[in-house]
Amino acid sequence: MKKDTPGRRFARVVVGATLVFAGASAGAAEFINVLTGGTSGVYYPLGVALSQIYGKALPEAKSSVQATKASAENLNLLQSGRGEVGFSLGDSVAEAWKGNEEAGFKAPLKKLRTLAAIYPNYIQIVANADSGIRTLADLKGKRVAVGAPKSGTELNARDIFKAAGMSYKDLAKVEYLPFGESVELIKNRQLDATLISAGLGVAAVRDLASSIKIVVVPIPAEVVTKIGEAAYQVGTVPANTYNGQAVDVATVAVQNFLITHEGVPVDTVYRMTKAMFDNLEQMVTAHTAARAIRKQDAAKAPPVPLHPGAEKYYREAGLIK
Repeated sequence: MKKDTPGRRFARVVVGATLVFAGASAGAAEFINVLTGGTSGVYYPLGVALSQIYGKALPEAKSSVQATKASAENLNLLQSGRGEVGFSLGDSVAEAWKGNEEAGFKAPLKKLRTLAAIYPNYIQIVANADSGIRTLADLKGKRVAVGAPKSGTELNARDIFKAAGMSYKDLAKVEYLPFGESVELIKNRQLDATLISAGLGVAAVRDLASSIKIVVVPIPAEVVTKIGEAAYQVGTVPANTYNGQAVDVATVAVQNFLITHEGVPVDTVYRMTKAMFDNLEQMVTAHTAARAIRKQDAAKAPPVPLHPGAEKYYREAGLIK
């Protein structure tokens, strides 16, 4: 039997540690947690579809979906590494990068990276027709829901009211609720209107419009201009988007983005980006808002730097130089 020298003991330790590390690496699963929004909104069904797409394209990864309070929460979770990709409004991403505490960000979130520009959100102010609300000024003295506190929707509400020369103090009551809950209160006559920031054809609003007569309140172009931020653009809610809405309604459009963080591997983000654009029809099946997702626009005007994995995909696709 060979003598057990210190050198031999050291060699056994090194080999053993290497085998343990190799075994752990081989057994370690990669996770892709998709951060969405409330289950009654647009982010959630699109997130479910995205998770299913990732599940097929990256079979070695464990893909999951998480319902959240949307933009601000998603960005904070991504910064802390508690998600791999999340949906967010572009103005919220810009505020997160700056570290605007009033918008829900205690410090600049510098780990955030852009995966893709997707579809625009439309600010949809929906009122019970019996409330008499027809214009922004008519909201004064009314009971209005403005979204969850410091959510992307609520940040939009603040900006729009300010540009219209109003504030929450002009309202009889302010409810900080996601739109699924606010719609139920409108049905029950406990609320007059709700401000929603989402893709067109929101299921909760379609349901409301089938229950009572609604009005989609216009947001004039001059109000959009007074907001003074590039993230806000003039938009339109096309006629017949909702039952009883017979005409086009002027509104505000805000670009949505898929955001990731610097800690997600380059190859993973590359494959995630490619998989989404290879399977856009599955996204459209999940929600019609996905019809507005355009590969040729996905790398335009990112609010934070592109992730190198996404950048690699867009270069291969000839979309950036």
